[in-house]
Amino acid sequence: MPHAPQHADVAAVATAEPDVAGDAIPDPELDSVLNGGPFHVALRAAIAARGLPLQRVQHHLSRRGVKVGVTSLSYWQQGARRPQRPESLRAVRALEEILQLPEESLIRLLADVDEGTAERRPAARSYRSLVEADGVLAGLLAELDAPADGGLHTLGLHERVRIGARRELVDREAHHIVRAHRDGVDRFLAVYHGDPGCTPELMRVQALENCRTGRVRLHHDTGVLVAELLFDTRLRSGDTFLFRHAVEDGTAGVSREYARGFGLAGGQYALQVGFEGSRLPVRCHRFVQHSAAAPRSGRQALPLSPLHHSAHLVEPRLRTGIVGIGWDWD
Repeated sequence: MPHAPQHADVAAVATAEPDVAGDAIPDPELDSVLNGGPFHVALRAAIAARGLPLQRVQHHLSRRGVKVGVTSLSYWQQGARRPQRPESLRAVRALEEILQLPEESLIRLLADVDEGTAERRPAARSYRSLVEADGVLAGLLAELDAPADGGLHTLGLHERVRIGARRELVDREAHHIVRAHRDGVDRFLAVYHGDPGCTPELMRVQALENCRTGRVRLHHDTGVLVAELLFDTRLRSGDTFLFRHAVEDGTAGVSREYARGFGLAGGQYALQVGFEGSRLPVRCHRFVQHSAAAPRSGRQALPLSPLHHSAHLVEPRLRTGIVGIGWDWD
């Protein structure tokens, strides 16, 4: 939550130094670099627009309990170094407030640039939106009386994501191979998190093979959808089962990534993203996160098939956390 300056006595207002920079004045050039980056150029432009010397910026950070040296601030705005440590990232969030910038405008630019290069990453979902979605998901699962242990281990999961000619996420199909580790399991709860701006009320869940659709719960603001897939049979412990389902979307704008979260370690995971139309991404990459609140790591370039217009990854053994594919448009 944004820091709220303490109210001062009327007699002290005339002499007390304000806790942040003066009222923000619209600056088209600043808005442009905040949208496009890179980070160091945006930081330098924001500091210049607010008219604060680095010593005053450091002072404002110190008043918030954040210790960053003037030299580090200078390196950051020159592009010689990037904030990476937790304390440095905390300083960046404080700078957004001190410089009266939109929330996460600087943090997002840090996520958009691969360390040691000038290569732009696609804009990722914000930390706040991912954490909020986690909280929403817990509530939706509770509505469906989901047990903490669903009774199924994933032996294999193959997902295919289709990106349309308008660069939107058209649909996602999933082929599951599972094994029951307790008796009586007769359903699976499928989770889908649409792109920012999506309309989950317009999405359609399709039960394609060995299952049928049960109850569906959704949350408009976060784009989270949970669908109950019923097996019409009760599995015994040790039984394996195969089923397929899909989610038709196409309700959001330009898509730049697809990620999947796993709460338990398990079997193999394969993700394939296919692109329709004549305009293809200029590059694709794999990424992982230990949790929604953790930074991304494991970035690895992925080839884009010139014939089939697709990129894929294969994880031989799933680990808890998030894995996905991101891509850059021209």
